[in-house]
Amino acid sequence: MQSENETYLGLDLSTQKLKAVLLNANLENVAHAEVKFDSDLPEFRTTGGVNAGTAKNEFYVQPVMWIKALDMVLDRIVVQGADLSTIVALSGSAQQHGSLYWSRSGIETLRNLDADKFLHTQLDDSAFTVHRTPIWMDGTTGRQCEEMETGVGGRERMVQITGSRCYERFTGPQIRRIFQQRPDCYRNAERISLVSSFLASIFLGDIAPIDCSDGSGMNLLDVHTRDWSDDCLAACAPGLRKKLGAPVPAATVIGTVGTFFVQRYNFSTDCRVVAFTGDNLSALAGMNVGKDWLALSLGTSDTVMMKLNAPSNLQEGHVMVHPTDDGFMGLLCFRNGSLVRDIFKRAEANDNWENFSELLDSTPRGNFGNLALHFLSKEILPPVKGSLRWNKNSALASVELAKGVLKYSSPQTEIRALVEGQMLTRKTYATEMGFSFGENTKILATGGASANRSILQVVSDVFNAPVYTQKTTEAALIGAAFRAKYVLSVARARENPCTDGKGTMNAPGPYYDFIANLLPHSVTRVCDPSKDSEEIYGAMEERYRAMVSFMMEQQD
Repeated sequence: MQSENETYLGLDLSTQKLKAVLLNANLENVAHAEVKFDSDLPEFRTTGGVNAGTAKNEFYVQPVMWIKALDMVLDRIVVQGADLSTIVALSGSAQQHGSLYWSRSGIETLRNLDADKFLHTQLDDSAFTVHRTPIWMDGTTGRQCEEMETGVGGRERMVQITGSRCYERFTGPQIRRIFQQRPDCYRNAERISLVSSFLASIFLGDIAPIDCSDGSGMNLLDVHTRDWSDDCLAACAPGLRKKLGAPVPAATVIGTVGTFFVQRYNFSTDCRVVAFTGDNLSALAGMNVGKDWLALSLGTSDTVMMKLNAPSNLQEGHVMVHPTDDGFMGLLCFRNGSLVRDIFKRAEANDNWENFSELLDSTPRGNFGNLALHFLSKEILPPVKGSLRWNKNSALASVELAKGVLKYSSPQTEIRALVEGQMLTRKTYATEMGFSFGENTKILATGGASANRSILQVVSDVFNAPVYTQKTTEAALIGAAFRAKYVLSVARARENPCTDGKGTMNAPGPYYDFIANLLPHSVTRVCDPSKDSEEIYGAMEERYRAMVSFMMEQQD
C-alpha cells in the first residue's frame, strides 16, 4: 500500500529545457526545477535549444548536452529541498522523433556508471556513434520519405500501417538518412533510442525499450499490432529490428532505478521506472483528456488532440497509440494559429488583445455571412496557401462570385471572419479524423490564446460544446508524474491482489477516473455554446467546404 510521504518524479526534455517535478501522493507539487539549454549550457551554443547544421533545414543537438542537463536538474531539485529517497516511481516525457545511436562501449558505460562522477563525464561523445542527434525540427529527409513510402507500396499504405504518412521529422526517414550517408555510424550503433527512451535508459542503467505511443511517431510501428512493421523496417534500413528492440506499452514498469541514482542521489532501490513517452502523448495524460473530450491547444500553431476508438486514414493527421488506454490518439496540427491572430491584432486592433476581444464580441455569431480563411504559411490541413474572404453573396456559382472580396468594411468583421474560419477548420478536420461530436462533447482549451475569453466563446459556439480551461501550463511534465503514479498503482494491485470473491478490489480502474478522482477541480468551465450555435455553424460548415474547394482549385 502507498504511504503518505511517497512521491512521484516527472521529467520533461523539451526542445528548450529539461524540467523536473516532484508530486506527492495527492498529486500536489512538492518541488520543481529546470535547466534552460541556451543560458545554462552556453558551451553547446544552441539557439532555442538546437544547433543549425550547414545544410538547409538541418537541425541537431549534441546528446551530451542533455546528459549534462540531467546532472544539473537533479542537483537543482535537491537544492529545492526534494528528498529523492521518497520517490516510489518516475517517468518522463520528451520531444518526439529525435534519434540517438548508442555505441557498444556507451552501453557498457551505461551499465557500469560510477556514482562518484557526473553522468556527462562518463556518457560522453564516445557513448554514441552519431554526435549530432537529428531532432524534430530537421527537414533534410525528403528523399528518404519518398523512398520509404514507395518501399511499402505508397503513401496510403504507409498511413494505414503507421497512422501517418512519411514526415521529414519522423524517426524512420532520419534513420534511413544516417544509414545512407554515414553507413559506419549506422552499422556500429548497437541500439537506437528515441529521446524519451534515451532519457529512460539513463535512469535504468541499461537500454530502455521504446514505448508504442512515442514509437508511433517513427513511420516504423504498425499501430494495429503495436509492433514494428516488417515492411516499414525493410524500407528503412537493414538489421533495424535488433537495433530498436521490442516496443512496450507506455503503461509498463520497465525496471527499477539504476544503482548510480541510489548511491549518488539516495533514490530507493525499489523506485520503479515507468516507460517514458513523447511530449504530445504525455500532455494528453497531463490534461487527462477523457473519451468525450477534445483538447485544443491554441499556440503559435494550433493543435487538436483527441481519443479515437479506431485509427483514421487521414493523410495529413497523425494517429498514435494512446498512452493511457487501449485506444488511439488523434493529433492534428495547424500552422496558421496564433501567428495569424497576432498579425490581425496588429493590423485591425491597434496591437492590443483587449481591443481584439471587444471587436470580436461586437459582431454577431455568423458575422452576417462573412467568413474568411487565412493561410499565410502553407497550411497542413487543408494543404493550401493564401487568403479568401467571402461575404453573404459569395458562392461557387461563378469564378467571380467565388473570388469573394479583397477586404471587409470594418475591423470587427475582419476579426470575427478570421476566428470563425480558424475554428471551422479545426472542427471540420476533427470530424474527418473520426471524433464524434455529441451532447457530451467537452473542449479543453490550452496554450497562449486560451486566456482570451472572447476567442473561447467562438470555440464554444463553433464546436457547439462547453469549453474548459486548466491551471497547469506544463501538461507534458505533470503527465509524466501522473503516469508514474497510475502505472505503479496498477502494478501494485497486480502484485497484491485483494479480492472480494467478485474480482479485484484494489485495482485502480481506468486512468481518466483515477486522475479525475485525485484532482476533482483541475478544470474550470469558462464558456457555454449559444442556443443557436448548431443552426448557424452547421450551415457555415457547408460554405467553409466550398471555400476550401475553390482555394484548392486555384492552387492546382
